[in-house]
Amino acid sequence: MSDRPVVTRIAPSPTGSMHIGTARTALFNWLYARHTGGKFLLRIEDTDRERSTEAAVKVIFEGLEWLGLQPDEEPVFQAARADRHRAAVEELLARGEAYRDYMTPEELEAERETAEGETLVADQVKGDIRFQNKDLDDLILLRTDGSPTYNLAVVVDDHEMGVTHVIRGDDHLNNAARQTLIYKALGWEVPVWAHLPLIHGPDGAKLSKRHGAQAVSEFDAMGYLPEAMRNYLARLGWGHGDDEIFSDDQAISWFDIADVVSAPSRLDWAKLNHLNNHYIRQAEIPRLADLVTAIHASRDLKVREADRAVLERTIPLVRDGAKTMLDLADATVFVLRQRPLDMPEKAASLLTDETRARLSRLRDRLAAAETWEVPALEAEIRGFAESESVGIGKFGPALRMCLAAGSPAPDLAGALVALGRDESMARLDDALSPAA
Repeated sequence: MSDRPVVTRIAPSPTGSMHIGTARTALFNWLYARHTGGKFLLRIEDTDRERSTEAAVKVIFEGLEWLGLQPDEEPVFQAARADRHRAAVEELLARGEAYRDYMTPEELEAERETAEGETLVADQVKGDIRFQNKDLDDLILLRTDGSPTYNLAVVVDDHEMGVTHVIRGDDHLNNAARQTLIYKALGWEVPVWAHLPLIHGPDGAKLSKRHGAQAVSEFDAMGYLPEAMRNYLARLGWGHGDDEIFSDDQAISWFDIADVVSAPSRLDWAKLNHLNNHYIRQAEIPRLADLVTAIHASRDLKVREADRAVLERTIPLVRDGAKTMLDLADATVFVLRQRPLDMPEKAASLLTDETRARLSRLRDRLAAAETWEVPALEAEIRGFAESESVGIGKFGPALRMCLAAGSPAPDLAGALVALGRDESMARLDDALSPAA
């Protein structure tokens, strides 16, 4: 390989959703380009006109945008380059490196360089792999309708896009040998190959629907943050010592395609959830509030403009326990509910006459609290329990019921702070009123 600047690419086919394996391939291409100061490009391989759809192209764009893996140049659409593909075949014919199939006069086939010998694929992940040329069938380059086949189009497009490193799934490993022959037949420099192992499910079997989410859009919908996905996907088949959590800048600094392991990696939901929780705890509150608001809207729970401040006040109190953004949204529902709250059936068993009287005394004590902050309110609740000579368990569940009406909520002091003094007192008054 010459000293040309590194150019990598991701080349998905727009025939469905963007698979997590494609996302990891995109990430590794992006990381290597950034690590080397090169370029990361995107090509849409849409030559299958029957299966390629605009909606699927949009899915690719949206998936890469969500992941934060934007290409450095405008995307190339393979179908628009059919004339250039046919021109390459004409060049192969002129060089004597291809021949017409006279059984079907409109079809062309590539001729192997030699019936003997072997083709070496020097792979950065798999090592040197040798293919016997006698096992590589003559390769069709153009179909009878004049459309190019995959192996021809990929070689022509990668060459003309200046791609120096082809980093892709190892299901393309056999194609690397055939494509090497085409490169050499055209007198072009063969790129560096790097074929990535597949991602398996937790049970070690090939990832499938039974393992859960497979598409990038599904992970987004399940409440995973893109920075968590980048960190997690980078650890699927590559790593930097024992580092589990690292920034994009660290990944770029450390990443080398030669360090990718050749064995398949396994999707580990526990590790992904751990990472996602870390990034939720690190994220800016306004951003989390925007994401939570969107989730609530998708569930027909409107967040009023007046609720925004309450939401931002609540998120820091509940996010430590959130594995996903869906969890975080669930944990904020209680502050958005409108009074009077609909109490579940079990409220009656908690709000006995004795407990109502006790909560009424607690309500007066809380109303007089000088500071409405978690440490101060925790002290007030403990002090009240001591003054009543009971444990907090005697009234805590009932207090939580009055404040959240059965919805998930943080600890008692956190729930009071999230709601604010006025709303907390109003909810207690509603629950303790004779008509309640």
